[in-house]
Amino acid sequence: MLFAGALGLMFSSCKESAVKEEPFKYLADEFADIKVIRYRIPGWDSLSFQQKEYIYHLSEAAKSGRDIFWDQNFKHGLRIRKVLENIFENYKGEKESEDWKNFVIYAKRVFFSNGIHHHYAEEKFIPECSQEYFSKLLTESGQEGESAEILPLLYDPAVYPHRKNITGEGDLLLGSAVNFYEGVSKAEAEAFYAKMIDAKDTTPVSYGLNSKLVKRDGKIFEEVYKVGGLYGPAIEKIISHLEAASAVAENDTQRGYIAKLIEYYKSGDLNIWDEYNIAWVKDTESQVDFINGFIEDYNDPMGMKATWESVVNFKDMEASKRTDIISANAQWFEDNSPVNADFKKKEVKGVSAKVITVAQLGGDCHPVSPLGINLPNADWIRKEHGSKSVTIANIGDAYDKAAEEAPKSLTTEFSWDEAEIALMKEYGSLTNNLHTDLHECLGHGSGQLRPGVPAGSLKDYSSSLEEARADIFALYYIADAKLVELGIIPDADAYKAEYNSYIRNGLFTQFVRIELGKNVNQAHMQGRKMIAEWCFINGKGKAEGGKDVIEQRERDGKTYFVINDYAKLRGLFGELLAELQRIKSEGDYAAGKDLIETYGVKIDQKLHKEVLDRYASLNLKPYGGFINPNIVPVEKDGKVTDYKIEYPSDFLQQMLDYGKKYSFLK
Repeated sequence: MLFAGALGLMFSSCKESAVKEEPFKYLADEFADIKVIRYRIPGWDSLSFQQKEYIYHLSEAAKSGRDIFWDQNFKHGLRIRKVLENIFENYKGEKESEDWKNFVIYAKRVFFSNGIHHHYAEEKFIPECSQEYFSKLLTESGQEGESAEILPLLYDPAVYPHRKNITGEGDLLLGSAVNFYEGVSKAEAEAFYAKMIDAKDTTPVSYGLNSKLVKRDGKIFEEVYKVGGLYGPAIEKIISHLEAASAVAENDTQRGYIAKLIEYYKSGDLNIWDEYNIAWVKDTESQVDFINGFIEDYNDPMGMKATWESVVNFKDMEASKRTDIISANAQWFEDNSPVNADFKKKEVKGVSAKVITVAQLGGDCHPVSPLGINLPNADWIRKEHGSKSVTIANIGDAYDKAAEEAPKSLTTEFSWDEAEIALMKEYGSLTNNLHTDLHECLGHGSGQLRPGVPAGSLKDYSSSLEEARADIFALYYIADAKLVELGIIPDADAYKAEYNSYIRNGLFTQFVRIELGKNVNQAHMQGRKMIAEWCFINGKGKAEGGKDVIEQRERDGKTYFVINDYAKLRGLFGELLAELQRIKSEGDYAAGKDLIETYGVKIDQKLHKEVLDRYASLNLKPYGGFINPNIVPVEKDGKVTDYKIEYPSDFLQQMLDYGKKYSFLK
């Protein structure tokens, strides 16, 4: 940077000054409780033409499954999206009224959430424009016939109120809007899969992962996602782009597991899905990588069926030196874990971790992106063949840069004193990334099930408990002197920045994402709250001098949570980690449910109102998502010679463009 600046000064007196490049603006849009961010793809120009072409075709595959995710979220989701797209395309009336502005905000919220239910809180949000106005938009865009069926779906709060019904009222499945089950109750679904599961099978497939369970004429059966089956037209498009990618892959290893993935998409055979995952997890040498498929089961109330998603990426070589060290020492972390020896892996196999640069997000990873990924999910594959973990550098950087563009700070408002703020400024970014590294690389991959304990024993609490287990593994080890010894962390006290941030978030600040009076429903949030509140309650009077390990303080009418004893807090993390691993290893559903329901769901209403009021004064948005860069072929004489990156800034326009180009399901 300094060298480039010096050159600029040297030549400015000889030649006319070059046009000054405008600084990249990360924050692109804000509406409702959402901020939309642009992310960059650093290192793109260092890739070879072949790598760029490979990424381009993988990225087209990543966008081609978009319709699938919309349909999985809600059986009427695609129809509603197309109604909105048609209004933008065909409505020619006024566009200055408050009603129109409120309609646009509603449409953006629907596009952002890939449906009419909040992407995080999972409850239906209602348009703020009047129902009469919406009816007028339908009529004037040539869709008058849609009014009778569409308007109740959007406006009646009693119709499909929850994407995932975890209220405790009514049937778990029949009361959920997600489109994984049709006419099937929780008891019927459990009975259906109980007949399939063999507790003695040490290499079980992920039952129900890629299918919809349907009850018709009194019979229950699966509709499998595959070519010729459910979602066939979109899957065929995905396959066509995977085939194009395979032709320009970096090596035969990539071509081999792409062929397996295509075979799986054609057959729907979950045994082939496992074969693909085993081949994929062994590829630790390629620079370009991707995920593509029905992978995560967070949206399924039963924790079995997976949403479609894709992430295309390449390795950040410099930043991955940190994760390479963690991976190389995976056995040390497993051996020194505070859990029961019976629940530890005697031999940690195939753990690999890296820092990546995302080039494209798709399906359940767009617009909202993960910050880290650990796959495969099957416990037996993790145990026998290993896992891949990634920390997504450019997404985390984009969040940080967008926050810097905001005038006020969450950290400043909710930190107890200047020492906490200074610690966050110095170490917060590093320790947050390191927490993600440990969570994804080692946390999810740690431990083992007792023989005979089937995967999925924790049922509807599995996602919350698994995220909590990975989180607390990272929290326990981020304070270990081993990290300083390995050169991963520069200072023995740096971990305190993450402890402060995590406890404050788990007990207090994350509730800005929840409407007053509501419970915590989302798996990651339940896990964070459970950990923080369990430690808050179980640390009462256990710090030096009889103080609380975590103290709730008040100043000027404002509440703060202050850690009095970091070492004792780490000890509490160790105790809870041991219990969470026991629950998973033994499949102790009752104990897992008790932990989540006792510590992870209910919010103190006084605290909730306070945090919402204080957050509102900051004028910040609690949720963030992303606009994808466009990867554009550059042609010369009718031949593609390069691929360039363009950074669009209009979120709504990208959504409308995707609707035209990547709509393959009716």
